[in-house]
Amino acid sequence: MSQDPPACPLCRCTEARLLLEEPARSYFRCPGCGCAFMDPAHWLSRWQEHAYYRLHRNDPADDRYRSFVAPLAEALAACLAPGDAGLDFGSGDGSALAALLRESGCLVREYDPLFRPDPAALKGPYQFIACCEVAEHLHQPMSVFRELAGSLAPGGWLGVMTGLLDGRVDFRRWHYRRDPTHVVFYSLDSFRWLATELGGWQLEHPAPNVVMLRRPSR
Repeated sequence: MSQDPPACPLCRCTEARLLLEEPARSYFRCPGCGCAFMDPAHWLSRWQEHAYYRLHRNDPADDRYRSFVAPLAEALAACLAPGDAGLDFGSGDGSALAALLRESGCLVREYDPLFRPDPAALKGPYQFIACCEVAEHLHQPMSVFRELAGSLAPGGWLGVMTGLLDGRVDFRRWHYRRDPTHVVFYSLDSFRWLATELGGWQLEHPAPNVVMLRRPSR
């Protein structure tokens, strides 16, 4: 490609290398933070994204859906005490994750820019914030992560569930990238970069596709 590569959505590095080029979409890999991303020129419009999201059928009572999000719910519950309050960021129109966390004794508020657009829900402070199958959709992930960090109490946890890039992923064949609303793909190095950038946060990787970041207590 003759044009300059687009800036990385996460770290804004401008030295990304072409990872995969297809007729409809191109993807780059960032040497700065280790994420991969779709060329922003190929992102869907907001109304196209919203139309796609409205096709999702996420029933909190669906056992398969509950099993899918259970690793994040379990990772968060292991760090929390009954009565701890948190936010399910990007909850959609029905959140199995919120249901599981409530069943474990947590207090959960839900926010979604399309289905539950209540800005007051973002204010906190919270003992935890869950970001389940959301990070890969973010057009400006760093600004969102900074906003969420500001809503966490000292010592609070940010739990993220997203498909992680590792050495086993064949990116060309990876099912996760075929969703046209998935625009950023993170590696563990991406989250290590994020933990440092946020100010030396603790990072844990308790389950496949789950990372936990803890805000320093002071």
